[in-house]
Amino acid sequence: MSIVVQGLGSKNLRKRRLISTLIQNITFLAALTSTIAVIIILLTLLNESLAFFTEVSILEYFTGTHWTVLFLEKKFGILPLLNATLLSSLIALGVAVPIGLAIAIYLGEYASNKVKNTLKPIVELLAGIPTVVYGYFALYFVTPQLLRIFLPNIQLNNILAAGLMIGFLIIPIVGSISEDAIRSVPLDLRLAAYSVGARKFEVVIKIVVPAALSGIFASIILAFGRAMGETMIVAIVAGFRPILSFNVLESMETMTGFIAQVATGDAPHGTIEYNSLFAVGLTLLLITYPLNLLALRVLKKWTIRY
Repeated sequence: MSIVVQGLGSKNLRKRRLISTLIQNITFLAALTSTIAVIIILLTLLNESLAFFTEVSILEYFTGTHWTVLFLEKKFGILPLLNATLLSSLIALGVAVPIGLAIAIYLGEYASNKVKNTLKPIVELLAGIPTVVYGYFALYFVTPQLLRIFLPNIQLNNILAAGLMIGFLIIPIVGSISEDAIRSVPLDLRLAAYSVGARKFEVVIKIVVPAALSGIFASIILAFGRAMGETMIVAIVAGFRPILSFNVLESMETMTGFIAQVATGDAPHGTIEYNSLFAVGLTLLLITYPLNLLALRVLKKWTIRY
């Protein structure tokens, strides 16, 4: 009898080991696939960008103030596209950071479970709305019906409305990650503050938020990267004017907007106009990828371990 039980036990052990090995191999392949995909994307961008930079000076590309790739007189200064991209992203952060952080504090510290279970899915739904909906909502309602009340000189296509819509799009990124960081702060810290007479607001502002700063900063960095990579909203709302201006009421063209414009077939394959698409894409990747690394660095270095 003991021999039979021992045999069954060893059989079950081999089965568990087989399942464990299989799951480990599947997860490894998944991680390897994503890594290979990133490498292929990077190599593709590098290959096509090299063809572009054999005809265009890198110095002109990074210091030029005119971008007229699709015009008869071609100039290849990336600064107008970069400027519009940064403007829209900073406007988006101006919307998403205070609202997202306020939502995170409320859900993490004040809301009951019933309210949180109702409100959190609604907030996260903002990230699930198709960006084309945000774009046309801004084009046909936000600019003509709202912004023109306060800013009568605003153009129909403008970078301000694009930034506002991107801001609402990235609120869930700031809110969700910040809430997770706030909820990870140990209860003992809160109780210690209450024990010396601190009020709820003081505990949140002086204890909880500072202890969760690493997660909050990481959420802001990730949201900034997401804002810079947004395409459809800026293509619809911001327009396709590659000008170097700081007037957010004007139409401008972002880096992703230019990529969308060329990708629709405005430039024949193999031309310098077509290759410029990959140069802009590579530039965008070289900006956003370090932001992701910085977010991970912030989480690793600033996280308080309890």
